[in-house]
Amino acid sequence: MDALSLYDLNALVRHSIEQCLPDEFWVQAELSDVRTNSTGHCYLEFVQKDLRSNNLIAKARGTVWANVFRLLKPYFEETTGQAFVAGIKVLVQVTVNFHELYGYSLVVQDIDPTYTLGDMARRRKEILKQLEEEGVLTLNKELEIPRLPQHIAIISSPTAAGYGDFCHQLQNNPRGFYFYTELFPALMQGERVEESVLAALDNINARLSEFDVVVIIRGGGATSDLSGFDTYLLAAACAQFPLPIITGIGHERDDTVIDSVAHTRVKTPTAAAGFLTECMNNAADELDLLAGRLQEGVRNLLMHERHKLFAYKNSIPSAAYRRISEAKLALLTAHRDIEQTVTSFLSRHHHRLELLQQRLADASPEKQLARGYSITLKDGKVVKNAKLLRTDDEIVTRLYEGELTSIVNHR
Repeated sequence: MDALSLYDLNALVRHSIEQCLPDEFWVQAELSDVRTNSTGHCYLEFVQKDLRSNNLIAKARGTVWANVFRLLKPYFEETTGQAFVAGIKVLVQVTVNFHELYGYSLVVQDIDPTYTLGDMARRRKEILKQLEEEGVLTLNKELEIPRLPQHIAIISSPTAAGYGDFCHQLQNNPRGFYFYTELFPALMQGERVEESVLAALDNINARLSEFDVVVIIRGGGATSDLSGFDTYLLAAACAQFPLPIITGIGHERDDTVIDSVAHTRVKTPTAAAGFLTECMNNAADELDLLAGRLQEGVRNLLMHERHKLFAYKNSIPSAAYRRISEAKLALLTAHRDIEQTVTSFLSRHHHRLELLQQRLADASPEKQLARGYSITLKDGKVVKNAKLLRTDDEIVTRLYEGELTSIVNHR
């Protein structure tokens, strides 16, 4: 009998596919692999899973040639705010290709970002619905921001421009309010966003009593890196965190999932600093208002008592009035003596308080650091005795500006 070579058979398959499937098709699929090479071509693997069992029911190789990929990728990421990576669902326009050596594949010609946007919105909605069903969706929002939120735990990348903007805005607030800030470093983009932010939250939770609020700030960076903030584990951790969380991730798009569960969401790190400063402003304004009310109340009370005295004066006989006048003169004299004594006493102690205040300022850690001193820490605790250190211990030396990390060689 006649037999075909493998090449001839594959050529026949290719010819048949070209005849039967000459058109372009829109295909819905999930990306399970995305790779690029030095020439700029992108190689994909499309998959489809069973909705119930999640088992694979279809798979195909895909290719986006370099001339298409350099236009398609930025268009997709700018539109969706989602990186073009494995794990997302896409709607792509493809042609069917069969090669005698490489077999069946799909060549991508175009992509519809709105399909992926819809899938991303659906996933965010499912996460929020799950958190609502678990009864934790609004837990963080129900916490009260402290009246004076001065101790702030920051989750951010230490090199992020947004972190610097936040600290500068906070430290240079118009009314000179004092804020203590501490950075808990985390990755703000890439595949490890969820892992590193969760680790930072765990570190803050171990020192919960030291802070009033948590601020998660990002600032700058591509919007395509925001998908790391749309995960269930991170959203659940933020929703149930025992301190109010403020997010300033720095984007204008729809809220990420952690924006939706956080106590307060602002657009930028600078706005986050402005929010905290405004909290302090409100507290200060309220104190000023109470002080004004107290002063007005005392003034009204004195005026009322003065009127009562005038009324008593008019109702008292002249002889009694003379005795009262003499007693009043004695009281005025005593009042003057007491006033002079109290004034002198307060003056001496005011001067003493000023001296103590100056000593406290001179002894503050910041002042000592500015003079060239440093603080050595091990595991976040101050080292006071070198004998407690061991060889290979890691220590951190905090200077006025910046920190140094060292390893103990000997002691």
